[in-house]
Parts: sequence; C-alpha cells; structure tokens
Amino acid sequence: MQFRDLNAQYAMLKDDIGERIARVLDHGRYISGPEVSKLEERLASYVGVKHCITCGNGTDALQLAFMAWGIGPGDAVFVPDFTFFASGEAPALLGAMPVFVDVDGRTFNLDSVKLEEAVRFIEERTNLNPKAVVAVDLFGLPADYLAIREVCERHGMLLLEDGAQGFGGSTSDRRACSFGDVSTTSFFPAKPLGCYGDGGAVFTNSDEWAALVRSFAAHGKGSMKYDNVRVGVNSRLDTIQAAVLLAKLDAFEQYEFSAVNRAASLYNETLAGSGLVLPKIPEGFCSSWAQYTVQLPEDSDRDALQGALKEKGVPTMVYYPKPMHEQKAFEGVHLCPDGCPVVKRLCDTVLSLPMGPYLIREDLEFSARTLMGLL
Repeated sequence: MQFRDLNAQYAMLKDDIGERIARVLDHGRYISGPEVSKLEERLASYVGVKHCITCGNGTDALQLAFMAWGIGPGDAVFVPDFTFFASGEAPALLGAMPVFVDVDGRTFNLDSVKLEEAVRFIEERTNLNPKAVVAVDLFGLPADYLAIREVCERHGMLLLEDGAQGFGGSTSDRRACSFGDVSTTSFFPAKPLGCYGDGGAVFTNSDEWAALVRSFAAHGKGSMKYDNVRVGVNSRLDTIQAAVLLAKLDAFEQYEFSAVNRAASLYNETLAGSGLVLPKIPEGFCSSWAQYTVQLPEDSDRDALQGALKEKGVPTMVYYPKPMHEQKAFEGVHLCPDGCPVVKRLCDTVLSLPMGPYLIREDLEFSARTLMGLL
C-alpha cells in the first residue's frame, strides 16, 4: 500500500499522458509551448478567475504574488502557524515580518478571531505595517474566507490564498484558488492536481497584478525578451509538465475529485466511535482531501503507533510535527503574539492516513481498522 498511489494513477492515464508528451516532442517547443497557454486557460476557467499564470513551483507562486504587491521590509504578513514552511518563507525572503497566528482546532485552518487579535497587536505594539494575510487551504479544505476577508477589509490588508493543497475544494458558490486578491497553488506530484516534477500557478482577477506576476516570473521582462524593466526571477512551468497536467486535469474533473470524497466518507464511517478526532468539513464546504488527518488522544505514543502501523503495512505521515514559529530559520525574524497553543497540541497529535482517488476500499478499511486495533 502506498500513502498516495501515483503509480495507480499513471497506469490509468498512461496512454493519454504518453500521447500528449509525444506531441510536445514532435513540435519541440519545450518552453512556453501551446500546452502551457492551454493549461492556463483551462485552470482559470475551472477556478473561475480571469487570469492564471503558471510558474516553477508553489513556493515561487507565493513569492511572485508578494513581489507584485511590493511586500518587503517593514511589512507584517500574517501566516497560520500550522502549515508548510513555504507559506512563511516567501514573505520572509522578501524582508517582511511573518506573524504566526493560531488555527481552528477542528478545520486546521486560520482562526479569524486569533487573526484579529494578532493584527491589533501589531498595530498597537509595533511599528510594522499590517500588509497581507496568507490563508492556507490546509489538507484540501478552503479556509473561512468570509470571516478572514472581513478582518482584511477592516485593517486595509491584502488577502493571499495559499491553495497549494486546496485545488478543487470549494464553498457553496466558489472554488479554491479564487478566494484571495491573489491565489496560488502547487503542482507537486502528491498534490490533488500534480505533475511529474515541480510546478505552480498564480490566480487573480486583477489585470495589473497578473501583468506584474508574468513580468517578475520572466526576469522582470518588459515589452520583449531583452527589455528588463524590473529585477525578477526565472520561474516557468515547462511544456511537458503542462501536457501532463492537461491529462491529469481531465481525470481530476471527470472522476478523481468524486472518488477522493468517497474515500473520505468511508474513512469517516469506519472510524466513527474510535475515539479519534476526525476531520471536520463545515456545512457548505467541500474538501479536495490532499490529506486525511485525524487527531490522536493526547496521551498516545504517536511514534510507537506509527511504527506498529508500518509493520502491518500501513504508511502514515505527520503533517506537521513542529509549529512554524519554532522553526530555527525564523529565530529572531518573526512574531507569534499568543504562542499558538492550538497548533502546539495539533503538532503532538495529528496523524495522516493513506489517501487518494485510487485508494481501494479494502486498503482503506484495512488502514482504518488496523489503526483502531492499535489504539
């Protein structure tokens, strides 16, 4: 059993992927080929925004958004304390101050009440400029954007949706990667929509920001290749990866999204009454289930449990074992006003189980029942 079975996906899509890659090899436009623009058009249409700009990876996507906004020294950027490192790394790399905020203990996403408290702390007790909020769609579930947007508007801040894990998730009327002033995603292979290498994308309805992102991603390009009007980076999605993603996007829309939600429902049914805290999906929300993450009883020996599960053939992962504010890289260059106690508890108790649209029922039930038998 694999934690996320990419081999089964490839077996299903092998012919289509092979044909699409062969077409790229035939036309020879390995950079900025027609598949790239076609993918951008399809992604923008699927998400429901005006612009999609593909790039080298999900971290670059975050950095490009911040560059378009002019984020830098003296700016405070509010980031959930429970997320992958890149969410805080991108603003820090540009000289901004990451301010880490606690999360909701059931959804794992940014707590808007704690966000308001953190913003007021920065306004009242520092000289920093509250500039932007990064809301992460953790494990596939969109954050509470109605509440987060209210905080942003009250304090004049920009909202960046980090949809690296969220592509495909939705609320009653919108899809993930459409909630921010700018939104981003990642096409890392294990993501809900992943390529066979690195890749990412930036989404926005703003013509100005879209043009800036495209420029920054191409060495600050102006009117043509050798007209450089700003200092940028080199961040492109190559044509072969775009071809792979076009094949995978078809499968994602046609059956993968519904299949992974069926798998989550089966986990919920099988693990009911186990004593585990199961993932919570608020009414009107839908997750793309990048991970299926439970919370163990607080007195559990997670390391021993993982070892026992591994011996029985059940792979597991811990996302995430350490709060962002405790990462050595952020020593002396971050703020964490309340210490984020919910995140500290989650880091000690979360456990992610095998998940994906190709996870067969027998393996899922075996994973769940084996876990329950070891508790």
